[in-house]
Amino acid sequence: MKHPFTIRKRYINDGYEAVQAQSGDTEEVLSLLVESASWLKSQGSSQWSALLQGEDSHNTPAAIQRGDVFVFKKEAKIAGMVILMQKPSPWDVKLWGDQAHDEDQALYLHRLAIRRAYARTGLGKSILQWSINGIQFKNKSLVRLDCGADNATLNAFYAANGFAYAGLQHGYCLYEKSVEM
Repeated sequence: MKHPFTIRKRYINDGYEAVQAQSGDTEEVLSLLVESASWLKSQGSSQWSALLQGEDSHNTPAAIQRGDVFVFKKEAKIAGMVILMQKPSPWDVKLWGDQAHDEDQALYLHRLAIRRAYARTGLGKSILQWSINGIQFKNKSLVRLDCGADNATLNAFYAANGFAYAGLQHGYCLYEKSVEM
């Protein structure tokens, strides 16, 4: 089921086009996630390590079919991606508790990833900011996300980009930010 949305900013950074992922993008999106998990492992992080064993807790192919995955293409190649869920996953409900329900005003951001070839270009920050002001979903006024409490770099990244710390649950820091209307 595809969700209604309006892309307010079609291009970010140096000409990366923001588009909703299609079925034909699935293999390339999964490849990007495995590449990211491999890089994280090389940096000593176990984040997303299940992807290296073929386990995808976010069921990315189904997320693409639902219309929750957005990719950022340059010259027809996917450079980055993000999952923006309009309904909280069981994982989100576990972390956010009663705040997370199907009628809440939040988008749940997951799996922001960029290809290593595009690292250190500001693309990750641009995708994060695009999730706040480059796309608009009806009745959504917040973006929520989580990250491992032990990942100081990622926690600092979210705080530096204006996300407010919303608590700690099960070893994960919770963050949220109002959507720019």
